[in-house]
Formats: sequence, structure tokens, C-alpha cells
Amino acid sequence: MAKIEGIIAEHGDYLLRVAYLYVKNKSTAEDIVQEVFISFYQKQEQYRGDASLRTYLVKMTVNRSHDFLRSWTYKRINLFERITGKSTNYTPEQAMVEKVDKQELVEALFKLSVNYREVLILYYFEEMTTVEIAKLLDCPEATVRTRLQRARKQLENRLIDYEWEAFRHESI
Repeated sequence: MAKIEGIIAEHGDYLLRVAYLYVKNKSTAEDIVQEVFISFYQKQEQYRGDASLRTYLVKMTVNRSHDFLRSWTYKRINLFERITGKSTNYTPEQAMVEKVDKQELVEALFKLSVNYREVLILYYFEEMTTVEIAKLLDCPEATVRTRLQRARKQLENRLIDYEWEAFRHESI
């Protein structure tokens, strides 16, 4: 099996570009590629050579990127960034898009009922746990989790409606 240093030198930049295309964050893409190389190093005997090494590593990178995008960590970071407007990748174009997104998010948030809005604010802004929110609101934790789930879904639907409206106006 080839030395890992040579594999990293040969495929590292390409895998970084692949990961970045998925996660749109350089440091996260770097973390994903690092995880791919560590995993490959630990389990390189599983590589059977059915496909080229590059194809094998790209598939691992894509899978790790998908895992990250499905993770709760990503969803929480993404929502937090959309709410606060803070991001690690900041260009003038992104600043304008974030300003519009933030306004849409705030409008969508305020259209939610108070019960749903308050659990989102307490959970994401105040970073309280569902147990702490339940104690504060004097209701069962299951109720808080249900409200949080429903609030996320309603907020998502409202944001999709905003995006659909923007798309329709651009198409006209």
C-alpha cells in the first residue's frame, strides 16, 4: 500500500475542493478531508482496488460531507448563522444575501405563535436545554420538544415560501 504522505500530497487538494463544494466552509471541508485520510489510513486494507484510489477517496469525502450536512451540529450552526448573520465566510455578496436572509428569518420567526417562537429563541439564542426551558415555562419537557419540532417545521415552511416568492419574482 502506498505511503499515506504521498496519497495526501496527490489527492488532498482535490478532496478539499470536493468537500468545500458540499459544505461551503473551508475549515469544515478541511476537517472532513482530514477525517477521510485518518479513516483511510486506519482501514486501508478494506480498499480492494475495484475503483481508482481517487474515486474511492472522493466517495468517502462525499459520504462524510453528506453526513455532516445531515448532522444536528450543521443544522444548529446553520440556523444560528442565519439568525445572527455571523458566518465564517464573509464577502460583500454574502453580506447582502445574509441581510436579506436575516430579515426573512426575523419576519418568519415573528409570524410564529408565541409558544413556538419562545422555544426557538430560548433554545437557539439563549442556548438553553429542553429541560431548562421546561422548568422556565413550567411545562413537561416532552411539550417543549414537540413545540421545538413544530416550530422548526413551521419556520422552515415559511422560509421556503419566502424563497419561492423570490424565485417567482426573478422569473417574471
